[in-house]
Amino acid sequence: MRPEHLIRDHTIYACVMGSRAFGLATDGSDTDRRGVFLAPTPLFWRLDKPPTHVEGPAEEQFSWELERFCELALRANPNILECLHSPLVEYADDTGRELLALREAFLSRRVHETFTRYAYGQRRKLETDVRTHGAPRWKHAMHLLRLLISARDVLRTGTLTIDVGDDREALLAVKRGEVPWSDVESWMTRLEREAERSAHHSPLPAEPDRGRVEDFLVRARRASALQTDPYDEVVRGVVGDRGLRQG
Repeated sequence: MRPEHLIRDHTIYACVMGSRAFGLATDGSDTDRRGVFLAPTPLFWRLDKPPTHVEGPAEEQFSWELERFCELALRANPNILECLHSPLVEYADDTGRELLALREAFLSRRVHETFTRYAYGQRRKLETDVRTHGAPRWKHAMHLLRLLISARDVLRTGTLTIDVGDDREALLAVKRGEVPWSDVESWMTRLEREAERSAHHSPLPAEPDRGRVEDFLVRARRASALQTDPYDEVVRGVVGDRGLRQG
C-alpha cells in the first residue's frame, strides 16, 4: 500500500495547525494540515511494516500512524498535544472522534518538562541569532512566546488551549520586529517562571493515563482486522484458507 493511499483511505483525524489554528494568521499565512491515519492491521503482519508517518501528499501536510501518534502524545510532545486541541478540525470518523475524546488522558504534568525543554532549545537558537546577526528571527520569537503561554496556561488550568486570544496583537507586534529584543527576553523569562510555579500546583495528574490509551489502540487495531476482506491475500497468508472456511 502506497503512503498516499494510507492518507486517502485510512485517515481518522485531520486538522489545520500553525498560525491559523493559533489565531495568528495573516494574509500571507500558509495552511498547515496535520492528521492521523490508522494503518490496516494486516499490514503489521508483514515483515515490512507500514510507515509511522507520511509527509504529504499535499503541500504543508503531515500525518502520523495512530500508534506513533499516541506514543508521542503520551510523552507530552508539544506538537502532538497541540494537534489534538486544534480548533480547526477538518475531518474525524468514529475512531478519530474517540481519539479526540481521549485528549485529557494524554495530558499530565510532563508538559512542563517537554514544553519548557523545547522552549529552552529554541531560545538558545534565538540568542545565537542575536549575537550573530544582531536580531532574532522574529517569527520564531513570536511562536516561542506562544508556546510558553500555552505551557503556563495548561499547567494552571489543566486545559490546553492553543488559540492565543487576547495575546494576538502583542505577539504579532513581536513578529513584525516592533518589540525590542530585551523586552521579548523579559517576557520569555516571566512566562518560564510562571510555568514553573504553576507546575507545583497544577490540576494535571503526574502521569498520563497510559492504560486508557492502550485500550483504545487495541480496540482500534482489532476493529481494523475484523473489517478486512476475508479473502485478502495477507489474511489468507496468516490464517490459511481452512481457517477462513471454519470462521
